Amino acid sequence: MHHFKNNAHYQETDNILDSALFDEAYEHIKEWDGYEPSPLHDLKGLAAEMGVGQILYKDESTRFGLKSFKSLGGAYAVVHVLQEHLSAKYPGVEITDQDLKDGKYTNDLKNFIVATATDGNHGRSVAWGAYECGIKCKIYMHSGVSQSRGVAVELLGAEVTWVDGNYDDSLLQVKRDAIENEWHIISDTSYDGYTYVPKYVMAGYTVMTKEISEQLKEEELPTHILIQGGVGGLAGAICAHAGKIWGEHRPRFVVVEPETADCLYQSAKIGRPKMVHIEQETLMGGLSCGEVSIIGWNILKNNANDFVTISDDNVKPAMCIMAMGIGVDDGIEAGESAVAGVAALMELKDKEKLRSALGIDSQSRILLFGTEGATDPELYNEIVSGG
Repeated sequence: MHHFKNNAHYQETDNILDSALFDEAYEHIKEWDGYEPSPLHDLKGLAAEMGVGQILYKDESTRFGLKSFKSLGGAYAVVHVLQEHLSAKYPGVEITDQDLKDGKYTNDLKNFIVATATDGNHGRSVAWGAYECGIKCKIYMHSGVSQSRGVAVELLGAEVTWVDGNYDDSLLQVKRDAIENEWHIISDTSYDGYTYVPKYVMAGYTVMTKEISEQLKEEELPTHILIQGGVGGLAGAICAHAGKIWGEHRPRFVVVEPETADCLYQSAKIGRPKMVHIEQETLMGGLSCGEVSIIGWNILKNNANDFVTISDDNVKPAMCIMAMGIGVDDGIEAGESAVAGVAALMELKDKEKLRSALGIDSQSRILLFGTEGATDPELYNEIVSGG
């Protein structure tokens, strides 16, 4: 485990990601069929086991039936992009989410194709958004992604293209093919020249923070947020929104990454984006990213308090602990990437120096994001049954 303490304090982020987008996303998504706030569990037993005061776990394992927080981002961005496209054709006409899903503009969109690279969950969200709106979808997956995740998007009518290499290789390939075929990329990764769409993906994620702020109304604020890294889209979105909601009272913000895919940690250490070549895939497949999202990085570089890396050693035990209710009180379905925060606390349990450096003690109240359920059912069942 490695730790980098960032010289950060809350800074305004509207110039990077306009906070008006957060409210707009919530107003749309709360009206979708099947919407309900995801649970915020108080894991009393686990908190006692980990030697902290409280562990709150935002459980995304049932979100919209897609079992991942990603369903809040990709699908919302698809809807927004289609609305903008149609508004140019029908100026002054309100294009509602329901109009799109009811097929009112099917003929206008018969040649409209969306595409993205994915480790699994984002692609499933984009495919779901495309399916709901009746448009075609191309999903690019790299060789480290399980076949079952490919099947999940195919069941939503998307076409899967498999790419040799890692996530960054699949992203490069979809960029090339989208330009050649005039497809519309719906990526959760922002890069030079491509920041507009990812802002809507990130805005969708902040539905979680909105819900948490309501769920915490009668409780004390957490002292820490431990959140998954990846490219930084989730972490950046939640960091910006937490700052907007709670300002200087925002919990200490700790970004957690796998040791084998630590692009945010490495970037923080040198103060600028650094690409990491992934030589070994982490079990936390959704976090296997070697290049930062530029929007996420621009938020985190001045607002994240800490960056930590963890090994894969505690991932399987953490999943089993959650599933079997050992110290959790009730069993919770938590996929590989969902338990990054739990695995970090397990690794920190006997490391007093690191705990102290992070300000974690027996009084700490820690908020974790359970970003996915069993999005790879075969792998999940194999891990949990073996636990």
